[in-house]
Amino acid sequence: MSEYQALKEECYEANKQLPALNIVDLTFGNVSVVDRDRGVLAIKPSGVGYGVLRPEDIVVLRLDGKPDENHILDLEALTVEGEFRSSSDTPTHMRLYQAFGDIKSVVHTHSRNATAYAQAGRSIPCMGTTHADYFYGEVPITRTIKPEEIERHYEWETANVIIEAFQDIDPNQVNAVLFHGHAPFVWGSSGKKAVENAFALEVIAEMTMKAQLLNPEAGSLSQAQLDKHYLRKHGANAYYGQK
Repeated sequence: MSEYQALKEECYEANKQLPALNIVDLTFGNVSVVDRDRGVLAIKPSGVGYGVLRPEDIVVLRLDGKPDENHILDLEALTVEGEFRSSSDTPTHMRLYQAFGDIKSVVHTHSRNATAYAQAGRSIPCMGTTHADYFYGEVPITRTIKPEEIERHYEWETANVIIEAFQDIDPNQVNAVLFHGHAPFVWGSSGKKAVENAFALEVIAEMTMKAQLLNPEAGSLSQAQLDKHYLRKHGANAYYGQK
């Protein structure tokens, strides 16, 4: 049995939840999970359908990779276990783990409503308490990625553009982003929690879009109500749910 079996199982189970929750189409999405103590991440293999995915198919790579002076990131050299090529989004996941030291799992989907906001170049404002239960404020939209960044290393620079968008935002409080013209990236404290956050984001995107259609003049939730709903579920004084 693999020494990374538990990590691969967690990653596998999280990936299988994406089609179960109807937040991916075809193979448009992936989940990774990190083991910081071992310095590795596990991620879905590229292009493998969810219906045939097995725990042993999950690819494990070193976490400390970075592009060389020619802007090449050799994923094959970083692979420590797995017969398949890892997801094409692996460099994005890897760089996000390096920058956001508390996150344990990253989810990328093309869920339809959240992706519509990304394609429209619009953030998702916090208009209701459902949003406030999960994200402490609006879900941001990144700037457009520059041609030279695409040419240099598209997937790695995708993460850098995301990181730039969080200069004044705590990624532990707003654990999702819309990549301009692309789709959402979401993260969390485990594979299961990250997928839950990705599902919540899609639900919230649909609610917000409908609210904006019903009343284009509708504003954001008040700061007081945002604070109340977010902080009763998160942080040292949270009291929602069971101990």
